[in-house]
Amino acid sequence: MTVPFLDLQAAYLELRAEIGEAMDRVLASGWYVGGPEIAGFEAAFAAYCGAGHCVGVGNGLDALHLALRAMNVGSGDEVIVASNGYIATVLAVSMVGATPVLVEPDARTHNLDPGRVEAALTPRTKVILPTHLYGQPADLDPLLELARRYGLRLLEDAAQAHGARYKGRRVGAHGDAVAWSFYPSKNLGALGDAGAVTTDDPVLAERIRTLGNYGSHRRYVNEVRGVNSRLDPVQAAVLTVKLRHLNEWNGRRAVIAGHYRTALAASGLELPFVPDWADPAWHLFVVQADAREALQAGLTEAGVQSLTHYPIPPHRQQAYRDLALPAGSLPVAERLAQRVLSLPIGPHMSATQVDAVVGAVATAMQRRAA
Repeated sequence: MTVPFLDLQAAYLELRAEIGEAMDRVLASGWYVGGPEIAGFEAAFAAYCGAGHCVGVGNGLDALHLALRAMNVGSGDEVIVASNGYIATVLAVSMVGATPVLVEPDARTHNLDPGRVEAALTPRTKVILPTHLYGQPADLDPLLELARRYGLRLLEDAAQAHGARYKGRRVGAHGDAVAWSFYPSKNLGALGDAGAVTTDDPVLAERIRTLGNYGSHRRYVNEVRGVNSRLDPVQAAVLTVKLRHLNEWNGRRAVIAGHYRTALAASGLELPFVPDWADPAWHLFVVQADAREALQAGLTEAGVQSLTHYPIPPHRQQAYRDLALPAGSLPVAERLAQRVLSLPIGPHMSATQVDAVVGAVATAMQRRAA
């Protein structure tokens, strides 16, 4: 049996009729930029997240970039980010001319460690930017307390956390703003690039909207130097359809994650740690293994696709050699990068496929122990 990491075609086929109807509606409307599809999705997603406002943008990186710009972050400023995870979060800081200050994650949750943040603050710090990595919410309350005490903004990167809950409340409006990606592989994925920012701050929402529309909120009147980053109506229509199914699909992911956690408990792998206050979206199911390459090779041999999220931490990327952070300077992030492996998880995996993954892991781990 071949088990793909994620079956995007199956997701489309399940909703084929609804998606086709939505796309036909857009094509027949004549609204190909802006219009009612955008407004409808923004309202629906804001309500889903418990936020006052949602602003659609071109992609997840733009969501982070525009949110930082709207917070007036620029040259000379510093932004606290986790030392692990995908490079997009760090790139957004660089795009506004600020300096990313890399702080180690909690080794159990892989999310920004609140206990390490205060020591990294300086008079130039302007924003704390945690990522809800792998779909597990970061510990927001202590970060919010620090932000309030020091007069800082809190911007959340929720690109992997659609539907996740922190202490019973959905991610989407805890901090000053929350950046989202709707890349096709996300729990709520478009049919191409798409993104959004949610916030309870109407001023911040209007700034983001203006910046993403060439710096203009009235045609041919440009208040600031903006960019072109707008959510596409076709993507908005598709996302509106998928949003109606998000809770059910997240529930399917949770069932698979629960099965993995039970079936792999004695496998010798380090399994995801979930705090009592967290309800993950289970975007990824990430294990840790000392001999990751051998495990991955065994899975590949058994027809099970796995991926590494992420093999090189940002400070070890060539793009950030100017940070002058040599190997060993951020040991938690570096150790995670050497050990993490993502197993297949998705709302369209069959029970047979899930069992095949468990069996392949068991076989690979037994070979390693022999």
